[in-house]
Amino acid sequence: MPVLRRLIATIAAVALMHAGLVHAAPQGLISAEQVAAAQTTSAGATSPGHAALYAQLDRAEVAQALRERGVSPEAARERVAALTDAEALQVAQHIDQAPAGGDVLGVIVFIFVLLLITDILGFTKVFPFTRSVR
Repeated sequence: MPVLRRLIATIAAVALMHAGLVHAAPQGLISAEQVAAAQTTSAGATSPGHAALYAQLDRAEVAQALRERGVSPEAARERVAALTDAEALQVAQHIDQAPAGGDVLGVIVFIFVLLLITDILGFTKVFPFTRSVR
């Protein structure tokens, strides 16, 4: 029995020593305005990749080319929103590295294929002619 008491006393002593290391949270209330402002800024924040892709989708010739291929600009925007920050940045870098002034069609095809692959993998459901592997 003395061994059990010694073990319990040792555990209690260690716990009390570590309890002094815990820092208390800062005191004070957060106003409703501060919470609303934080939610607004986090909801409206986009990565640089997403912003670049949205800027491309806002161009009239890109929207027209998407419509000609049977993809609505709204569906393309939903797909861009579904991309992770890393994926959006990768696509935006690919667009930036494309030759200037002539390869917009290649970029559109690349985005279409990327969206098609995500549709086939079951992450999204935009195209009615695909079947998900899930």
